[in-house]
Amino acid sequence: MSLLERLKAQIAHDGPIAVPEFFTRCLHDPRDGYYATRPDLGAGGDFITAPLVSQMFGELIGLWMVETWTRLGRPAPFRLVEMGPGDGTLMSDLLRAARVAPDFLEAADVWLVEVSEPLKARQAERLGDRPRWASRLDEVPGGAPMILVANELLDCLPARQFVRVQDGWAERVIGLGADGELAFGLRPLNPPPRGGGVRAADGGGSPAAPASPPSGPSDHLPLWGEDLAAGAVVETSPAQAAIASDIAHRLGIDGGAALLIDYGRAQPEAGDTLQAIQNHQKVDPLKTAGLADLTVWADFPSVVAAAREAGAKAGPILTQAQFLLALGILDRAEALAARQPEKTEQIGRQLDRLLGEAQMGSLFKVACLCSPDLSPPLFEDAT
Repeated sequence: MSLLERLKAQIAHDGPIAVPEFFTRCLHDPRDGYYATRPDLGAGGDFITAPLVSQMFGELIGLWMVETWTRLGRPAPFRLVEMGPGDGTLMSDLLRAARVAPDFLEAADVWLVEVSEPLKARQAERLGDRPRWASRLDEVPGGAPMILVANELLDCLPARQFVRVQDGWAERVIGLGADGELAFGLRPLNPPPRGGGVRAADGGGSPAAPASPPSGPSDHLPLWGEDLAAGAVVETSPAQAAIASDIAHRLGIDGGAALLIDYGRAQPEAGDTLQAIQNHQKVDPLKTAGLADLTVWADFPSVVAAAREAGAKAGPILTQAQFLLALGILDRAEALAARQPEKTEQIGRQLDRLLGEAQMGSLFKVACLCSPDLSPPLFEDAT
């Protein structure tokens, strides 16, 4: 049975499931999950990330890390960590750029935090045996400062979805429609006195099985959401906040800094951001379980708040364009074009993809978390 067929059978037997369970099964089911079995990055795959757009992205992050390490007092050793390292391109590019500081490379104890076995194989092919691998951050040894980067990690962590209805809030769930196919539905957070199951949402039909118990009170929701009109969708991601808290806790103990780069929101904002991507096109997530990459926007305000609550400093949330421009990407592009004039147009297209208002430049955000005693470059006013 395919993952889609197994999900239908489970829902028919046990009732509708919340979005985070569906999300996690689609990505990490051991038999059919996208990252467990068939992740496909790059121009010829399902999606492309900034490191695959241009070497300049990883190179500038490498130079940022060298400066951060210098501000930390040039510790040796230190943990150089990437979470969600894709095919290893980002780590490869930043290590190459860091050759300007041989002591940095000598001191770096390189770790990759990765759960996908196919991606681990690609990372090993690109990076050789220098890195060590862990499935979770807490498997990376402590006792030394850490400089961490996570590019497009947060969007791979599930979010709960809540819909404003006339009489309060309901959680979006996935059940079976009248045609037997997966369909979105709503589970009231505070069911009416006569009970209530899961009602149809977005014309998706009525789930075929009884509802699971309600999810609890509406304190899962940000307070700003109470004024939204009926039909508005609010997402919250305990998983994203937990990652930020784990990183912050580690920084508080051992010192260091972390860069989180992802597409997402810089202020509280309603909206349904769940999407499935296959062959660089949006597809129906309910019809492509395990066959497509599934993502939600990174909730940077909640991520930063969780990090601060765990004791870390956090700087302002920048756009990717602001971050890369401040690091000198235009100068780097000019130097590359001077060395390879036949690639001038290609480099220009890469710049537009990384910096453009309608491309990654505005949609992608950058947050820096750091230990209380550090002022990282570009984020000196961290609080």
